[in-house]
Amino acid sequence: MRLALDFESPLPLYGQISRHFRDSILTGNLRPGIRLPAVRSLSVDLGVNRGTVESAYAELMAEGLVTSRQGSGFYVLPHAPGEASVPRRSEIWPAWQGRLKYGGYEAMSAYLPEASRQTDWIALDGGACDPRLFPMDEFRRMLGQVMRRDGVAAVEYGEISGYRPLRTTLAQVLASQGIQTGADNILITAGSQQALSLVVGLLLAPGETVVAERPTYAGALDVFRARGLVIRTVGIDEDGMDMAELEDILTRHKPGLIYTIPNFHNPTGACLSGQRRRQLISLAGRFDVPVLEDDYVGDIRYEGRAQPTLKSLDPDGRVIYMSTFSKMLIPGLRVGFVVADGPVYEHLLRSKRCHDLATCNLIQRALRDYVSVGRYHAHLQRSCTLYRRRRDAMLAAMERHLPSAMTWTRPKGGLFVWAALPEGMKASELLPKACGQGMIFAPGGNFYLDPNEGEGCMRLNFASNSEDVIEEGIKRLAKSMG
Repeated sequence: MRLALDFESPLPLYGQISRHFRDSILTGNLRPGIRLPAVRSLSVDLGVNRGTVESAYAELMAEGLVTSRQGSGFYVLPHAPGEASVPRRSEIWPAWQGRLKYGGYEAMSAYLPEASRQTDWIALDGGACDPRLFPMDEFRRMLGQVMRRDGVAAVEYGEISGYRPLRTTLAQVLASQGIQTGADNILITAGSQQALSLVVGLLLAPGETVVAERPTYAGALDVFRARGLVIRTVGIDEDGMDMAELEDILTRHKPGLIYTIPNFHNPTGACLSGQRRRQLISLAGRFDVPVLEDDYVGDIRYEGRAQPTLKSLDPDGRVIYMSTFSKMLIPGLRVGFVVADGPVYEHLLRSKRCHDLATCNLIQRALRDYVSVGRYHAHLQRSCTLYRRRRDAMLAAMERHLPSAMTWTRPKGGLFVWAALPEGMKASELLPKACGQGMIFAPGGNFYLDPNEGEGCMRLNFASNSEDVIEEGIKRLAKSMG
């Protein structure tokens, strides 16, 4: 097999393999009925694992170029287009490169070379909890126990939908939140980012409209832009999304999806009030639009009463619910999940098959044991107590050191403080100065469709550092402000 893979290329290896066969099929070099190389032999020839080859073949199947025959292999379909339908790359390159756009905010990494000279770097820009709190030794023992108990089964691909005992356990956990679902409606994903991408890819075609809060999670904006969607944003206050503005957008633009973070919103920390939650469900039903509920840190609450999830208020399966273990435990776990009903779930399952076959089976099994014996709940309680102290430490440090012209939120949960800079000060201009002092924050423009709208704001993570480090970080921020 004369297929040279570029292991340094940004294009994934499975994408390089599928591109090779796609080009060969469309140019007629691989004729209908031809059997593709066996997965095992091709993986050996190319020096990659079997999952990489299977992902490539799954992508070709999703495009209708090949089919799988049980026990026989993969074959080129007879209706694959011929050579005439495939333009030469020299003909398509100019148009293709003209469509390359970067829609995001200026990369913070531009400032890191200067800042990296600091030996005591303080990062308040992150989006996760403190991984140092995770009981690594305990989880390592659990991994060993799972491998001894389950043997080879622990390192096989497992079910596309996810390890069933984990899904059953999650259904029991969700029931305590008012979400009545079962294992057959839960899809395990590689973190919430994959969940978001799967849902958006299923429900929206390029050019269609999605609605999100203003500001919102930067990773969601990335997905929306990458999919070629029209993005409409709705203002947010301390009670969450503005329902009057949402109704106006629904009336005028007929969007295909509402994306919302109702609990401890990223980046503002706001919580959607109970009244607005019911209004949102009512509007979604009236305008027949699905809702994607991103509950990424709903368990991390420090004060106040928990509000019902949108999914628990949903009478007809219109709400798709997603969450993750990556924030509360350690980011590298990459385990999230989606709860969906009816045909939506079945289509998500097929899409997941084309993305990566399955989420890591070994990690799922260990995570199930960790959650089911109560260790997760105990870790959650300990972490919430500590993060509340860190939140209070950051708020007190900001009160002591930052200009009186600044204002900020007091979040009742979550990971972030959202701060407004003094009038006339820009986050993009302050960031390199802060890096020069050895600290970094997330500039507000990262979270807006138009980055200029966020120039007067910043997001600060209080969960990922100790109280002493937070104090020093805020001092450095104040020094950078002059």
